Amino acid sequence: MQRNDTTSTFEAHRQRLVRLAYRMLGSRANAEDIVQEAWLRWRQVDESTVQDAGGYLSRIVTRLCLDEMKSARSRRETYVGEWLPEPLVEEVEEHVDADDLTLTLMLALERLSPLERAAFLLHDVFGQSLNDIAQTLDRDPAAVRQLASRARKNVQAAKPRFPVARDEGQRIVQAFFAASRSGDMQALQSLLAEDIVIRSDGGGKVLAFRNPIVGIERVVRLYAGLLRKYPASEFELLRPVTVDGLPGYITRERGQLLQIAAFAIEDGRIAGIFITRNPDKLAQVRALIVSPSES
Repeated sequence: MQRNDTTSTFEAHRQRLVRLAYRMLGSRANAEDIVQEAWLRWRQVDESTVQDAGGYLSRIVTRLCLDEMKSARSRRETYVGEWLPEPLVEEVEEHVDADDLTLTLMLALERLSPLERAAFLLHDVFGQSLNDIAQTLDRDPAAVRQLASRARKNVQAAKPRFPVARDEGQRIVQAFFAASRSGDMQALQSLLAEDIVIRSDGGGKVLAFRNPIVGIERVVRLYAGLLRKYPASEFELLRPVTVDGLPGYITRERGQLLQIAAFAIEDGRIAGIFITRNPDKLAQVRALIVSPSES
């Protein structure tokens, strides 16, 4: 087997492998590292002995992710404040429908065991057979079916009952930004669900809410207080984006601090706001907003 053939085979599967690793780990940076390790292992394989290269590579990546998840969970225990998955950002004009896992569903996956998460992703999202997954996880197919079933119930409970259209979602979140910065608290309140929850991830690197902000009254008071403390001119809306399937936007605070916000919308109202401020998780965001003349 020529080395070029080995490379082309791997590259044909790379994007799918990165998606799988990201969905397993919630970190694009870690996903890229896992796929690079899979490439190093693939280079040592005689491809002529592999019947299904895609399945073989998925098995390598899944097992590497399961190993990584053990140390990631221990790191999560010492993480400062709320933890959110690294945002996977698309321009609003893009329509990348690789799978239907939104940020809210990614958080639901966090409540699963590593084996449940792997079984669900491989079966329900990536379409692998129970027999293939059983080989990957070193379990029998009946056990894999149970793992996937338990995971599916958890994930389905987090799915929105009435998914919002992309254009409507962007209209709502931009109306939220305008109301929150203009001081129109009545307009702001009209956009929020009664049980709205705000989660903010600073990772101990920048200021963020250590605990969720829950309930419409607390959220309105929060934004009224922020506006009294910081003038609207200190918050710049850089561009609307889609964040792991949810409408959102990138902003710059006081000319320096980048953040990205994603909005879960239920029945036409904002039910959840997920704000990522940890600079370690914003590499893709920085690349998206830096013009060629600034890079």
